Amino acid sequence: MKEKKFCHYLNDSETDIIIRSLVDLRNSLIKEGRFPDCVDDIIEIIYNAKFKRL
Repeated sequence: MKEKKFCHYLNDSETDIIIRSLVDLRNSLIKEGRFPDCVDDIIEIIYNAKFKRL
């Protein structure tokens, strides 16, 4: 079965809010002694996403 692709269009302020909240989640995981690898991957994906002007 073929995977469905989803596209979400975010402006600069929405992207900043998402990245800040993911960094806060990452920091809380580190404080708890858990591995933040999955959050690091998501931050990298969002940070390196292509921009599309609408």
